[in-house]
Amino acid sequence: MKKLICCVMIAALGMVSGLGLAEGLAPDGGALIPMDEYPVVDGSTATLPLSYALMQAFTGCTAQEAEDAIRHNTTNYAFYELADGRADLLLVYEPSEASFEYMDNQGVDYELIPIGRDALVFLVNTHNPVNNLSQADITAIYTGEKTDWSQVDGGEDLPIIPYQRPDASGSQVMMYNLAVPKDVIMEAPQMMVLTEMADLIEGVADYDNAAGALGYSVWFYAANMYAMDEVKILSVDAVAPDVAAIEDGSYPYVQPFYAVLRVDAPEGSAQRRLFDFLRTEEGQRLVRDCGYAGAGDISEVGE
Repeated sequence: MKKLICCVMIAALGMVSGLGLAEGLAPDGGALIPMDEYPVVDGSTATLPLSYALMQAFTGCTAQEAEDAIRHNTTNYAFYELADGRADLLLVYEPSEASFEYMDNQGVDYELIPIGRDALVFLVNTHNPVNNLSQADITAIYTGEKTDWSQVDGGEDLPIIPYQRPDASGSQVMMYNLAVPKDVIMEAPQMMVLTEMADLIEGVADYDNAAGALGYSVWFYAANMYAMDEVKILSVDAVAPDVAAIEDGSYPYVQPFYAVLRVDAPEGSAQRRLFDFLRTEEGQRLVRDCGYAGAGDISEVGE
């Protein structure tokens, strides 16, 4: 069974009064931003709940109004939107080099700050008895050295079907940065490169056709936005990914996610207010109340 969670209810989290909305103020102490003046916020799929929550906090709109208003074009395309002036603020995971190159080619200077942390996680079908992989196992599987589940602890005699994501996707960039570099990862058949994160999770869930499937995703998305009863998230080096393990770094594959703003965004503009808010203690509380791991010591955020 699929559990799709795409809307964060600020009121349900007890955030409205705590962030000043009861007094008609935005959480940064300024006036609420009218819906028709709210900046265009774009970003990664996994930051949608944070984007909805931010709009609710600063406009006082309902959860449904925020969900109707916000669209994220995924990590790389969001950078193109910012560079071309169609977006004002990004909430994104690490993009491919092509995104930064596009910004440079367009002559766009930008500010980027870490606002939270997430993790690269590995997924198998619940029928697979394996619950843990080592970092060495993951490298060996995705370089083609290990091809059968019997070659890892607890595995059965069954071929490994190692799914990948397209080069420009946020989770593939995480894979290259954190686990198996692009220059050593094996080339995957086209049918095993799944365009959408949801497609990968559903591929792993499809027991009849993918009993030996192995995939990867962003922890927040796989655990909170598109969790499926047929899919389990593996431990790595005997550490299970959760908020605590991501925040303290005990889970090995952890990476920040960011707010990104054009340098020329005016002081006092709505987008700069949101950007500045996300690195405050209140902003970090909002990030955590949405279920993400925080960015760490707030004094270090943005340095």
